[in-house]
Amino acid sequence: MSLNKIYAHLNCADLDTSIRWFTAIFNRGPDARPMEGLAEWHRADSAGFQFFQNPADAGHGTLTLILRALENERSRLETAGLSPGDIEQASYVRLIRLRDPDKNLVVLAEEN
Repeated sequence: MSLNKIYAHLNCADLDTSIRWFTAIFNRGPDARPMEGLAEWHRADSAGFQFFQNPADAGHGTLTLILRALENERSRLETAGLSPGDIEQASYVRLIRLRDPDKNLVVLAEEN
């Protein structure tokens, strides 16, 4: 298999609500709306994130984002009106857990 790109994918009950929430997470709106019920954020040429309106499967996913400056991101998200959890220490990362409007788990992690 020769991979060119990987997309993470979550389902949501209401796409407009999820777009607003993830716009706060990514600090920008979606890059594309390629079809009805779908929004995409692109990251370079090799990765992306898709949100699809599918109420039957909404709320059962997990998205983990590896980043830098975890404290800064936590403060930014609090200011944006989201409810990030406390910073937790794991074996080789520090992380924050929060839930999107559908209760999908979003984990922000920073390597030690």
